[in-house]
Amino acid sequence: MCFDLDSSPPIAPVAGAAVSQRDLTLMAADGNRFACFEATVEGATRPAVVILPDVRGLYRFYEELALRFAEAGYDAVAIDYFGRTAGVGKRDDAFPYMDHVPLTTFDGVSADVVAAVTHLRTSEPDRPIFTVGFCFGGSNSWQQGANRLGLNGVIGFYGNPAQAFPAGAKPVIELLDELACPLLALMAGDDPGIPPDVVEDFRSRLERAGVQHEVVVYPGAPHSFFDRKHEQFAVESADAWRRVLGFMAAYGVV
Repeated sequence: MCFDLDSSPPIAPVAGAAVSQRDLTLMAADGNRFACFEATVEGATRPAVVILPDVRGLYRFYEELALRFAEAGYDAVAIDYFGRTAGVGKRDDAFPYMDHVPLTTFDGVSADVVAAVTHLRTSEPDRPIFTVGFCFGGSNSWQQGANRLGLNGVIGFYGNPAQAFPAGAKPVIELLDELACPLLALMAGDDPGIPPDVVEDFRSRLERAGVQHEVVVYPGAPHSFFDRKHEQFAVESADAWRRVLGFMAAYGVV
């Protein structure tokens, strides 16, 4: 798990922003119905983002994050991973998500992302879209860059580029020749699950593959540092959020 139940994004809400929110159910091509949370901003069409959570799936942290994206000017849809095994609906804090995580598959996650992207492009087929994910969702986000979705960029917070997970997935480092968009990686410098040599190998492989990329390592930051509770890493979190918005502004040309 990336975040605690009482965690929240380290981003101040924008007072008075013309943002709407709703719970949403989407259907993937294989018939899977899955829960989403959508936050939209009034105004002209613009780039949008699909949020891929950590292993807990859709919960409060990611609903709040979707709102922060909308306040920044980007429509956002946060998806849940467990429609195939747990159905659709709000879940309480006792939901046994780790019973369901091993049942996820690369094809299933990808199909759900396709459905979310299609939803965001309903009225604008060429709308610029990004994915952003955390931990499990971080590597899943990067993998979507090779999924022929016409994404403008893929963003991952402390994903493991060398891990083959979920079932059927290839490690991101084995997909770089297929990556069709820029990549942003925001990594924790003190993350025992993703050693520095793995991160540096990722950076080197991205360079050799000719992928437009930025790999940022925050020295001393732990896995899941992007959390309002980690006040000692507020500067790092603010920098990460600035880089996310800068990346989307740079590559989200309408």
